[in-house]
Amino acid sequence: MGSTRVNVLCLKWGTRYPVDFVNRLFRGVRRHLHRPFRFVCVTDDPSGLDPGVEAAAFPPPPPGMETGAWPNIFVKLLVFKDGFAGLSGPTLFLDIDQIVTGDLDCFFDHKPGEFCIIRNWIELRKRIFRRTPPVGNSSCFRFEAGKMDWVYGKFLAEKARAMDRRFFRTEQAFMTYAVASRETVNWWPKDWVRSFKRACVPPWPLNHLFAPRFVPSTRILCFHGNPDPDQAIAGYRGRHLNSWTRPAPWVAELWENG
Repeated sequence: MGSTRVNVLCLKWGTRYPVDFVNRLFRGVRRHLHRPFRFVCVTDDPSGLDPGVEAAAFPPPPPGMETGAWPNIFVKLLVFKDGFAGLSGPTLFLDIDQIVTGDLDCFFDHKPGEFCIIRNWIELRKRIFRRTPPVGNSSCFRFEAGKMDWVYGKFLAEKARAMDRRFFRTEQAFMTYAVASRETVNWWPKDWVRSFKRACVPPWPLNHLFAPRFVPSTRILCFHGNPDPDQAIAGYRGRHLNSWTRPAPWVAELWENG
């Protein structure tokens, strides 16, 4: 167990995710992180946050992005900017649509001082004839706040390409590329962070017959895209039959009690 205080960072804007998503995430971190920490939520609306959550305002948009909607997904590249939310030192970024289900200390003890991220999950059918692209999923990554301003600088220098889907389909693809230009991109062990869609939901057509199952060794359960935790509890019906999920009431228990 470390004694140095670490940071846990999340972002919340707009109305899709109510404040309860942040509070549940904070409570999960509090249960499973056994060292001093700051939990910082950068948000456009701090009302309703638990007392242990530090609220911070979003910074202004980067040069050249003043006329569009802000904040947007590219704000994830601003977290590397020196002084962002007053953070310094080891910082674990977590999307708020995740559930902490196990020990988090390993996320700070693993390869200290280096950049770590979960490798993005790809559908099985897309991996049959090609390798999984070396792209991280920005739902869960750790970086040294105050020492990686150059990632933000690279975004500013290559902003047009970064936002052009012909070159980078997502902000996380550019993040991986930017970090890899100067440092090693380290993947989290795959059993630490698992995708609800890829690890818990049976493959089509079995997803119509069997409910999702939790994998016990999971430490963070990630709900990237749809369904989100609230949708997974009730059962989800997307546009495509392979995205449907049967109700998973165990998600509610984990979300509440971890």
